[in-house]
Amino acid sequence: MKKNIGMLLIVALLVIAVATYTKQQMAKDRELEINESLLGKAMDLNYKQTGLRKGDTPPDFTLTTVDGEEVTLSDYKGKKVILNFWASWCPPCKAEMPHMQKYYEKKAKEQNFEILAVNLTSEEKGDRLVEKFLQSYGITFPVPMDEDGSLAKTYQVITIPSTFILNTDGQIEHSIIGPMNEDLLETYVEGIN
Repeated sequence: MKKNIGMLLIVALLVIAVATYTKQQMAKDRELEINESLLGKAMDLNYKQTGLRKGDTPPDFTLTTVDGEEVTLSDYKGKKVILNFWASWCPPCKAEMPHMQKYYEKKAKEQNFEILAVNLTSEEKGDRLVEKFLQSYGITFPVPMDEDGSLAKTYQVITIPSTFILNTDGQIEHSIIGPMNEDLLETYVEGIN
C-alpha cells in the first residue's frame, strides 16, 4: 500500500511538473508574440478580423485634408489605395511615416497607388500638431482629417497605425495593424491588381 501511495505521489508530481512547464512555455510564446508586434512587426489581420475583411468594399467617405482639399475615397477607384489611420503622438506612426513617404516618392506612379493617411484629429493633443508633424517629415501625400473620429469608428480602427490596402476595384486586399516599412508596403501593394 505504501508503494502505491509513493507511486501515486511521484506520478502526481510529474503531472504537476509537466503542466507547469507547458504553462510557462505558452506564456513565453505569447510574450514573444506581443513583443514582436510592439517592435513594429506589421500583422496582416485578414484571418482574424471581425469587421471589414478581404474582398469587402469599404464605406465611402469624403474628408477635408490638412491643406483644405476634399478627398473622396471612391474617386480613387482604378488606383490601389493605402488607407492609413494615424496620429502625430503615436510612436509607431512616427516610425512608419518616413517609410511611407519614401515608398510614395519612389513607387506611386509605377505601381499606380495613392496613400490616404487619415489623421485621427479628435485624438490630437494640441493645435497645429498635424501640420508641424507633416512639415517635419516632408509628407506630400494627401492627409484627410477625421475631425470627430467617426471614420475610425466606421472602419473599426482601435489600434494605430492601422492600414487597409485596397485594390483597383476599391476592395480590401489587406488590413494591417502596426507600422510598416518600405519593403512591407511593396510586398502588400505590388501583388494586387
